[in-house]
Amino acid sequence: MDTNYLENNNLTLVGKVTGEKRFSHEIYGERFYVFDLEIARLSGNSDIIPITVSERLITDEMVAAGRKLLVKGQFRSYNTYDSEKNRLILTVFAKDIKEVEENDQEENEMAKKDMVTNEVVLIGYICKPPIYRQTPFGREIADVLLAVNRAYNKSDYIPTIAWGRNARFCQNLEVGTKVKLVGRVQSRMYEKKHEDGTVENRVAYEVSIGSLELIEENNGTDVKEDENQEAV
Repeated sequence: MDTNYLENNNLTLVGKVTGEKRFSHEIYGERFYVFDLEIARLSGNSDIIPITVSERLITDEMVAAGRKLLVKGQFRSYNTYDSEKNRLILTVFAKDIKEVEENDQEENEMAKKDMVTNEVVLIGYICKPPIYRQTPFGREIADVLLAVNRAYNKSDYIPTIAWGRNARFCQNLEVGTKVKLVGRVQSRMYEKKHEDGTVENRVAYEVSIGSLELIEENNGTDVKEDENQEAV
């Protein structure tokens, strides 16, 4: 049976460009760039998400700092070597970008819907045992690494985080379980301690799960829960 890889991984982001675009790589004469998109949270904080895009989809004016954009694409991963160690890099791969005016009717309609300025849908397989924990205040959290298939026998490995009832449910899921989740892409700062004692500030990217569905061969078990919670 043919697989629709676009259904496995699709997202929509609306935000403002911060900084300048940077050259990423070139494939068969087509150049790709990365720029950062700032997406506001309901809490008043913001996520800064890297966007990888072909030169054929943008102009310099379009990705100038302060421009408001609607980005549609996929949340992808790739491996790189940092100090001879393998490191997972995450980015949004843009398939379509358009400028959004402040009085844009489409944006106003989108704003009426939950999470529509930052929504990602993933269908994939749990590839590591979920890590369940509780905060000192009793908040339940589970870290789940999802393998999402895409074309040419490739996979994206997406870190996700579940909360509350979803976290409790995820702790018992086995490696290889197929799930569908809907959530939001988020960024967070953390400190990387090196062997020489130095500390490096880094940014991690992950999907905060809003709803989760267990997919079985003949039927699905729906355990959806809209947590409406954001990581601190």
